[in-house]
Amino acid sequence: MFIGEYQYTIDQKGRLQIPAKFRVELKKGAVVTRGLDNCLFLYAIDEWEKLAQKLSKLPISQKNTRAFSRLMLAGAMDVEMDKQGRVVLPDYLRKFAGLKKKVVVAGLYSRLEIWDVQKWEMYKKGTEKESEDIAEKLGELGV
Repeated sequence: MFIGEYQYTIDQKGRLQIPAKFRVELKKGAVVTRGLDNCLFLYAIDEWEKLAQKLSKLPISQKNTRAFSRLMLAGAMDVEMDKQGRVVLPDYLRKFAGLKKKVVVAGLYSRLEIWDVQKWEMYKKGTEKESEDIAEKLGELGV
């Protein structure tokens, strides 16, 4: 399970340090792809396979499902950790997420999200302001 928030720096070669506590889960391999809200999603290979399987079963006749599948699958790239626990983030994904140098790696149970640090702070502030409304809506869903 991935939880927590960590700040790192992307080096000149596009390498990002993975938090040490997450490396064991990612040793078999990982996939990074376009995420929602202009961040990147990083999945352990087992979780990625579950998601890809679900996406493959969506009806291609529906515009939204085609668009979501394209967003997630066409932009995906296999990544491997080096001996220092770093992964290379492809240039096209760094551009998509607006990643410059400082990033936040946020653990969200089955995936990691990779955010530009400024975008993350703005997102967090907005979400924190709306926390009561969000909690109320989640209560309606039984959470």
